[in-house]
Amino acid sequence: MRKKIIDISVPVSQIRDNCIIAISGFNMATTPEFLIIELFRRYNKEGHPKNIFIISDALPAVPGRALDYVAEKLFLESNQEFIKGVLMPFLGFSPFLQKMIINEKIEYYGWPIGITAYWFREIASGRPGLITKIGIDTFLDPRREGAALNNLGKENATCKVSLIQVGGIECLLYQAPEPNYSFIRASTSDEMGNLSMDDEGLKGTILSIAQATKANPHQGTVIAQVKWITRYGSIHPRKVEVPSPLIDYVIISPAKYHWQSGTIESDPKLSYKILPPLTGELFNKITKISMKYHEKVIARRVLLELIKILEKKQAPVLVNLGIGIPALISSIATEEEVSEYIVTILESGQWGGLALSGNDFGAAISPFALSTIPDVFSNFEGGIIDAASLGFLEIDKYGNVNPSILPNRIYGPGGFPVIAGGAPRTFFAGSFTGGTSKIFVLNNSLRIQNDGIIKKFVENVYKVVFSGNQALKYGHSIKYITERAVFELKDKGLILKEIAPGVDIEKDIIAKMNFTPIVNSDLVEMDKKLFHEDKMNIKENITQLFKK
Repeated sequence: MRKKIIDISVPVSQIRDNCIIAISGFNMATTPEFLIIELFRRYNKEGHPKNIFIISDALPAVPGRALDYVAEKLFLESNQEFIKGVLMPFLGFSPFLQKMIINEKIEYYGWPIGITAYWFREIASGRPGLITKIGIDTFLDPRREGAALNNLGKENATCKVSLIQVGGIECLLYQAPEPNYSFIRASTSDEMGNLSMDDEGLKGTILSIAQATKANPHQGTVIAQVKWITRYGSIHPRKVEVPSPLIDYVIISPAKYHWQSGTIESDPKLSYKILPPLTGELFNKITKISMKYHEKVIARRVLLELIKILEKKQAPVLVNLGIGIPALISSIATEEEVSEYIVTILESGQWGGLALSGNDFGAAISPFALSTIPDVFSNFEGGIIDAASLGFLEIDKYGNVNPSILPNRIYGPGGFPVIAGGAPRTFFAGSFTGGTSKIFVLNNSLRIQNDGIIKKFVENVYKVVFSGNQALKYGHSIKYITERAVFELKDKGLILKEIAPGVDIEKDIIAKMNFTPIVNSDLVEMDKKLFHEDKMNIKENITQLFKK
């Protein structure tokens, strides 16, 4: 039997020009950084491989690491020939990939995380692509951009999105070239190439990526990066995430290229070998993050919406929390001692626990379950979750939302379109204006000393990533929550439902919008308990509810 555990120079030397490489990675989690760096070193030394096209389930990078490190070096080359293009859901943690895309150095296609993860499964099953309703009336729709987010992508159309009819329902067919090679990452391989992920913080999409690479008619090569080698048969069958027949080569990585997250090399709390209680010193350490108090107001206001669902459902609420202010909601729920009733589920696969933020986003402390990325996105697209809270960059008069894309800023869609498109209730949460501001709480009311100069409520969003029209079509409940105002989407448009105490409706709200919202006839003030430093003390009512 061919030896699989070999020196990295062997598989890297076999990768040919003009190939398709699938690479796993959710920021640094499951990112095979050693494989990425060594392939780039070969290109620098030999000039090959050229014109590779990369497909990822999320983003194999954080600033200065992995693919962002490569992109920084390539950006300085006048005529780089290494990367032809990328199909990648998220670019927010790779400033140099963004620069390459904006400067038309590589093609870019921005499919959402769930769509890309599903697509690997569909290709592994021998199907022509992925069919879904997600993306209709957004930038993913071929009647708009068809997911191509720069001119090179539009011209070359390496990845395609087509409009089709399924049983009279408009759907999209997502198609991309099948991978010739894949770079995946696990923790341990046995001598036969069976892979376990005992030291990883998430499962990612590595099994589906390997299967898609091995699917007929053109079976490719799967290369796995690991930290450890163990004796054959010593990995329990239940611990094997990718069986050895799917693996061609196993490469042992130096520790410096195998971090668990963006700022953490190795911590047993992130591999769930230790599951500490989310109280006391650990909680204080994790949640003592730098945030303006008005951001806490927003997170609290979303939590109150989740409590309303809890009271109606009389069972724990399952919610997805996006990056930014929404990620703070799990901390607020823990602070209020209601986290057992508000169950968070992350797009990286963790159920429950406390989500980390910044370059560590995707990691969590003390979840009670862990799913693969394709499995976890079924909960979003299928509306299995009760609600989602996601951030926003722009909102327009039609209720459309753009979370992350501007002419000089292409973060990509992330998991946003699938989560917002499938959740029965979505609470978009963010600051009312953008830019530097000084907003604080005094005497149970909001004080705006210096407001941000960037208007986020605009006539038309730059890119439609969430369609208000589609949400209304399928009967979804949509609210837009800021520190000073709460809006709700209805057939006639955005309705202003609540304003913060201490806020002037004309000066602080309507004058800071590029359109005039409908003002609710029974406009009310936001709850005053949002605007003080003490806890909101909502646990007692919930405890009484569950005693009935």
